Amino acid sequence: MWNDIQKLFSKNPKKLKVARTILELGLCIGDDKKIYCGQIEIPYSKIKHALGVDRRVVIDTAQKILENEQLRKIFTKIKPAGPSFQEIAKQPEFGFGVVEILAEPKKVGIIAQVTAIIAQEGVSIRQILADDPELFPEPKLTIITAAPITNITEKFLKVDGVNSVKIY
Repeated sequence: MWNDIQKLFSKNPKKLKVARTILELGLCIGDDKKIYCGQIEIPYSKIKHALGVDRRVVIDTAQKILENEQLRKIFTKIKPAGPSFQEIAKQPEFGFGVVEILAEPKKVGIIAQVTAIIAQEGVSIRQILADDPELFPEPKLTIITAAPITNITEKFLKVDGVNSVKIY
């Protein structure tokens, strides 16, 4: 999918930036060419200001996506993923734990093995967020736990495909 988006906007980095942002934020392009977060319309001018592009770039990007049959099927069906507690969980006063893992995205079973290690510590998981490897050059797996966890970095690094670990 990302390759199709890059091809479509290869000659216009500003439109590529708009398309990437729409996708990363889980925004949807309606048949009316308007951009939505769930059912809430996001004015072109707000996107324009946030990305530092002209309003017409935002409109043209939406139009071009809708004209592409494959991308239309994707962008008209996107839903926001919901709240992420990632930044909140890093604040010690809330009592959560955060594990960030960089791993080889094509390896199978990394999430299963990492969550098993956390379960062995007797800590429950509140949320798991995984970056899409097609959208992020270095996809990150973020696991938010109900309580901080410590001293298990080495266990995570033994999982085949895990490259680095940060625990907050």
